[in-house]
Amino acid sequence: MAETVSRIPIDIMIEGLGKAEGELIRHLAPRTVDAILRAMPLEGRAAVWGREIYFQIPVKSGEEKAKSIAEKGLIAYWPMGNAFCIFYDKMRPYSPVNPIGKVTKNIEIFQRVRVGMIIRVQRM
Repeated sequence: MAETVSRIPIDIMIEGLGKAEGELIRHLAPRTVDAILRAMPLEGRAAVWGREIYFQIPVKSGEEKAKSIAEKGLIAYWPMGNAFCIFYDKMRPYSPVNPIGKVTKNIEIFQRVRVGMIIRVQRM
């Protein structure tokens, strides 16, 4: 997957499980995506809620084109928790999230993530 101005490929590594791939898509929430890119690489301990994996990141951003329903594969930023989120199935988040990208490869890995596992996100 080649990087373009609007689509930035990322690796999502999960301690002890392997990796998934995704892309950040600038037009979904440009200010939020740019803030996250400046903060990369990101690393944190996984929290699990429903069919969502998330971890806190050093980015503070308000709602930007926020959604109340998350589709399978959505990568999002959760303004209320300053968190990077990955939805591995369709669900309703605790509160609205800013869509910032999507998982493009190996989404099944997120079903095996447990609380406390280390997740690292970086540009490819």
